[in-house]
Amino acid sequence: MPEVKVLAVRELTAYLQRLLANDGRLANVWVKGEISNLRSPTSGHLYFSLKDQAATLRCVMFQGRSRGLSLGLRDGLEVIARGQVAIYPRDGVYQLYVAEIFPAGTGLASLALQELTARLEREGLFAADRKRPLPLLPRRVGLVTSPTGAALRDMITISRRRFPGIELILAPARVQGEVAPRQLALALELLAKRGGVDVIIIGRGGGSAEDLSAFNTELVARAIYACPVPVIAAVGHETDLTLADRVADRRAPTPSAAAEMAVPVRAELEQRLKSLAERARRGMEHRLELARARLERLTKSSGLDRPRQELYYRQQYVDGLEQRLLASWERRSREREQGLNLLAARLEAVSPLAILARGYAVCRRPGDGAPLKSSREVLPGEKVEVILKEGLLRCQVEEVGG
Repeated sequence: MPEVKVLAVRELTAYLQRLLANDGRLANVWVKGEISNLRSPTSGHLYFSLKDQAATLRCVMFQGRSRGLSLGLRDGLEVIARGQVAIYPRDGVYQLYVAEIFPAGTGLASLALQELTARLEREGLFAADRKRPLPLLPRRVGLVTSPTGAALRDMITISRRRFPGIELILAPARVQGEVAPRQLALALELLAKRGGVDVIIIGRGGGSAEDLSAFNTELVARAIYACPVPVIAAVGHETDLTLADRVADRRAPTPSAAAEMAVPVRAELEQRLKSLAERARRGMEHRLELARARLERLTKSSGLDRPRQELYYRQQYVDGLEQRLLASWERRSREREQGLNLLAARLEAVSPLAILARGYAVCRRPGDGAPLKSSREVLPGEKVEVILKEGLLRCQVEEVGG
């Protein structure tokens, strides 16, 4: 007769616990039911059951989870609970260890988004202290959006108006549909690897919640978080708030507002440089006036009545002060001038006039400020203007090439 193995109750319970723990389907389950037998002892834990017409499930929600619960639980309330199924050894029964609980009317997609949002927030993806400042004067601005959308046209128009010399680099991507999250994440990665991009705008125009769903995916949120370049999110309208908006370094209410955040106004920068230079000049003049006044007081002091040797000592001291002041003034002036020259060089580098100075030219129709970019935009016989670094040529098109 084969030997019969007799298990202790604890051994059987431990075996069943391992079975449940190894079943990944039970580690994160959603259960819908009506609350009954709700108890809330002084420990802060919540004990209750979820029941329907055919079965009952025991539940526990520990104090750490229930502390921030905004939903007022009561017997008879129908809810959806998320948690892990496990066996409670003392009673030998399985129960649901609840992590989150929502009213039963909440949609599953909304519940999943709330769960993802809470998880990313716990990981620190939304933390304010990790968000980076935007550059004052970017050389290149990356755009991640649809190449055919109105959002792209708006961002280009605003950027060209504010600072024509700043380069815009488009990494095209679908902004809705199943492939959109992958394309958006890949576009961010490509711009970051390209180098020389100082800030990136990712976004699209307005739409329904379903239209914006690509920007509420974990893939896009983590791609923005991992991007080494500061990111501005501009998704939908001002009332829309997606995971992309929350992870990005800055959030813009619209794509047009994002372009205004990223691209400064050239005239304002030039005025700021002039203002800084004027403040530096006035500051140096003020210090010189103070030094002259002090020197004048010294020359009129009672010390001049002392013997000639004392006067020489005082004059030597004053001469030293004047030399130090002049040396300081010259050093500060050189530093200010070098700083202004550096900023002026950066402005000159992105100036359209600098491009013309290298032998390039701008061709346009007479009376039209927009430059011609392709030979297909004109016909033989049309008149055009060619703008050089010095002067302008008025020409007539004789032949159009491919």
